[in-house]
Amino acid sequence: MDLTSYKDVYVFVEQREGMIQGVALELIGKARDLADSLNEKVVAVFTGHNIRNQAQELISYGADTVICADQPELGNYLTEQYTQAVYQIIESYKPSIVLFGATTIGRDLAPRLSARLNTGLTADCTKLEISEDRSLMMTRPAFGGNLMATIVCKEHRPQMSTVRPGVMKKSTKDLTRKGTVIDFTPVFDKAKFKVRLIESVKEEKGKIDITEAKILVSGGRGAGSAGFKKLKDLAKVLNAEVSASRAAVDAGIVGHDRQVGQTGKTVRPNLYFALGISGAIQHLAGMEESDFIVAINKDKYAPIFQVSDLGIVGDVTKIVPLLTDRLSKEKSNR
Repeated sequence: MDLTSYKDVYVFVEQREGMIQGVALELIGKARDLADSLNEKVVAVFTGHNIRNQAQELISYGADTVICADQPELGNYLTEQYTQAVYQIIESYKPSIVLFGATTIGRDLAPRLSARLNTGLTADCTKLEISEDRSLMMTRPAFGGNLMATIVCKEHRPQMSTVRPGVMKKSTKDLTRKGTVIDFTPVFDKAKFKVRLIESVKEEKGKIDITEAKILVSGGRGAGSAGFKKLKDLAKVLNAEVSASRAAVDAGIVGHDRQVGQTGKTVRPNLYFALGISGAIQHLAGMEESDFIVAINKDKYAPIFQVSDLGIVGDVTKIVPLLTDRLSKEKSNR
């Protein structure tokens, strides 16, 4: 394989019902850093139907070029249709790097593409860097999160990785940026379309996704099922969302969609309350980039205190109601 014929950093832009997902903009921001290190371009791969008018949005966040496959067959995400379209784009333009969000769509699409392209894929990366020999260094948790492994794809291209939402930061939007939009028409082999979408059923949750929340009140084993009622009272006063460690999810106290950590979601709120959470490395991997971390735990040696900006040693079930009461009074006095 002639590696010199592959260039530029590509980002698969995930959209749902025509709405560009935040993880795509985060990846474009990271791709901008990687491309600048290589003196190459950022290319957004934008697939869907009736989406072309949003291409400029991707340019304003850092893309130099948008390859847009706007086709009726791509109106809803279906594995074979999207795999065929993106595969043809990659085969035609030969990118050096391709990034995907580690979402339900990204985790379905990226492995199929890596198999068809005969290249590697590093999943759930938390760090991406360019080495001295211009290879992509992809770092991810390994062995249950007990160590971080850096993986390099030396002999095959493109170099592919998935990155969780919330891990990377979006670039600042610049409406003056100029770029190029390329229309791409895939040639579909419809004989391979074995699955069709009959109905789309949405669950009404009435909650903000924890990856989008500015304030999170997160509870662990130390909070207990009774303690979560008190956590919810605190969250209500703060206009925050409630999240949890894996221990609380495994205990059935909250749903998996509220889990923070290696096997849950990666969050980056302005304020993160870690209440009754010991701070195992698997949990820290999902929240240590929070702007300000407040931890309350009975164990003064708990690892969570190593990453917290403010730590309180004590019983969560006693301290949280006092904190809630004090904040309520402060709020009413404004």
